[in-house]
Amino acid sequence: MDYSRRDFTKIALAGLPSAYAFLHGGIASAATQARPNSKWAGVQVGMNVPYNFSTGNYTAGDVILKRCVDLGVSGVELRAQPVELFMGSPAAVAAAAAAGAPRGGGGARGAAADPAAQKAAADETRKWRMGASLDRVKAFRKTWDDAGVLIEIVKWDGIFDFSDEELDYAFEVSRALGARALSSEISIGKTKRLGQFADKHKMQVGYHGHTAVTPAIWEATFAEAKYNAANLDIGHFVAGNNTSPVPFLKQYPDRITHIHVKDRKMHEGANVDFGTGDTPIKEVLRLMRDNKWNIQATIEFEIPAPPAADGSRGSWTQEQRTEQIAKCIAYCKECLLT
Repeated sequence: MDYSRRDFTKIALAGLPSAYAFLHGGIASAATQARPNSKWAGVQVGMNVPYNFSTGNYTAGDVILKRCVDLGVSGVELRAQPVELFMGSPAAVAAAAAAGAPRGGGGARGAAADPAAQKAAADETRKWRMGASLDRVKAFRKTWDDAGVLIEIVKWDGIFDFSDEELDYAFEVSRALGARALSSEISIGKTKRLGQFADKHKMQVGYHGHTAVTPAIWEATFAEAKYNAANLDIGHFVAGNNTSPVPFLKQYPDRITHIHVKDRKMHEGANVDFGTGDTPIKEVLRLMRDNKWNIQATIEFEIPAPPAADGSRGSWTQEQRTEQIAKCIAYCKECLLT
């Protein structure tokens, strides 16, 4: 399973015709091209979006959807911002406009840097959420369903600061989107309250942990609430715990909403091309396949671009990023079908 860049390109372009079309010419709209399918041997391979596209949290949903369909991806972990942008949240619309929609991101960061502006935006958003209709959420979901892309997990930023009413809203919106779980970055000491709402709505919350999060931290979180769960990032796990995530996965398959698939080296090592690091991607995917666990294998694209000519940090062009993501998808497919 160790492929060169040239081998990866051959696999990606042979197995992912939509990605080929995206890279080498015009692409039809999501409504007119073939329905995507990235579920192989019973394992749904998905993506963390819009994160993987590096377009910012406030990217328009139709832009995200088109890129997923272009890559043949049929399941995602989706941030809530594009949904609330579609619903007409004043704060989301303002953030997207400030950042130059549909890319998003810059405006939100600028607001976050000003505590007063951040509080005002939060208050405005809280008020708006209490009167928001789920009809627009259902319309958003229909577009994605019609295109063949499942929204299995919805990620909510800043959820630990939500009021009780906003937490109910977050679960209701996520369920209306067809999601089976919410996700959030873990915040030690704050997961019990959120877990109580997860239990109330009978819907798991998968907490994402970086390299400092140990199995013991997740186990303590599981003990707080029945529906508290883990978004197990297998790359971070290897880099931070210096061991395989397989034993943890085997012990708690029912408490893992989805995994983040990336390849890293141990001892806080770098992100590398799939199949070249210390992360047992192939073993994990086959374990999920063979046990028929309902866990999305969510690709989180963090492979660094080669350095620039002057030695500074490089960056991917949109075409290069798309090609690299296609290679990651192809690697996962090959792992599952061999």
